[in-house]
Amino acid sequence: MMVLITYDVNTETPEGRKRLRKVAKECTNYGHRVQNSVFECFMDAAKCVEVKNKLADIIDVKTDSIRLYYLGNKYKTKVEHFGVNRSFDVEGALIF
Repeated sequence: MMVLITYDVNTETPEGRKRLRKVAKECTNYGHRVQNSVFECFMDAAKCVEVKNKLADIIDVKTDSIRLYYLGNKYKTKVEHFGVNRSFDVEGALIF
């Protein structure tokens, strides 16, 4: 299923900036960055639980937030895009 992960990490302190880097790095392990703090991730339910737990361990729940939007398997009918295309078809063929 397609899951959209978004986050907002408070970067007013050095610790916050470190958390931001950790969250971004963790998200790159699961999906493709489409905007600064937005990742499109194609994963099953077990993988989703895994990433939620990892991200929850990184953030400070008093100052940071993470949102996961579950778009399902028919996500192509739910996403509309304008402007520069920074995405790719995760189910399509990769040509090198």
